[in-house]
Formats: sequence, C-alpha cells, structure tokens
Amino acid sequence: MGKAPVQCPKDKKVDLVDRQLVKQLAAHHCSECDGVWLGGADYADWQQQQPPAENLSTLIDQALEMDCARSPFDSRAALCPECNAYLARAKVSVKTPFYVERCPNCKGIWCDRGEWETLQTLGLHTVIDHMFSNDWQTRTREREQLAQERRATIDKLGPALAAQIFELAEILEKHPNGDFGVAYLMRRCDK
Repeated sequence: MGKAPVQCPKDKKVDLVDRQLVKQLAAHHCSECDGVWLGGADYADWQQQQPPAENLSTLIDQALEMDCARSPFDSRAALCPECNAYLARAKVSVKTPFYVERCPNCKGIWCDRGEWETLQTLGLHTVIDHMFSNDWQTRTREREQLAQERRATIDKLGPALAAQIFELAEILEKHPNGDFGVAYLMRRCDK
C-alpha cells in the first residue's frame, strides 16, 4: 500500500509534489502557493552534512535587519502535513517580518514562497532550528522594541534631531565613560 500524499499546510486541498530543494535535500512543493515542506528527519540528516555556520550571532543580527518580500500566505495558520499539529512560527526578520514554521512534534519545516531562498541568501538555511530558540526570539523582541523607540524618538523630536541623538547614543555606548555623558544629559533635561 502506497504512502498517502502530503498536503499543503496552507491549503489542505492541494497535494504537494516531490522536489529536490538543494543537493541531497528532498522536499515537497505546493504548485498553488509555491511553498515547500521539509520533513523533519530529512532536514536533520541534511543539516548534519553541512559545515557549521560561521558566527551565528552575526547571522542573526543581519537577518533581523534585512528587508524581504513577504508572502501573502505568511499570516495564514498552518497544520503539519505529516502529523496534523499546528505549526509553530519563528520570526526571521524584524524590519520586514516573515516567519518560518515548524512542527513541534515531527520538526518538519514549512517555508512560504521565497522564504527558503531568503534563508539561503542569509546563510540561515542550515540553522533553522536556532530561529526557534529563546536566544533568537529574545533578540527579535529586543530589536522590535528598539525599532519602536527609534520611531517614537523621530516622531517626538523630528528626523534631524533624532539622527543626532542616535549618533550620540552610539558614541556614548562605545566610550568607556559613556555613562557619565548620559547622566549629564539626564541632569540637564530633568527640569
């Protein structure tokens, strides 16, 4: 008896077709939404054959600041095509947010149209499991908060003064006595 066809996590009416995503990595492709499903065991086997990622911290920082084209299917909930569990989402970027989805049970991975290619470009396609780590998600939240603070500063002070404040903040962060400069500014502004 043959194996049942794997269905698209975003549209259960569409059967996925087998596809070779990259050398030695089998995947399933949706002809409707152009997404790809990577079986958890297939991805883990392929990942072990890849060289270790260089400076994961730098890769994370680059990913969080990149712009990308967001798939229209990114906000749609998805079910695992293998075990029918809801897929967990990990935010990859803050600037133009997109999410990679993974099954919490079988560790299969779903990438909406163009997301796998973006991950390859960033060098993150071999470390998808790190996107679901507390470290990655904490950094994502910190970057979001920083971006909100920057937008609020620009709104309150205007772009020209805000740019000067951001530049001064970077200088003070790098200076060994930068905290003295911050304290001075706080005293001057506390009137």
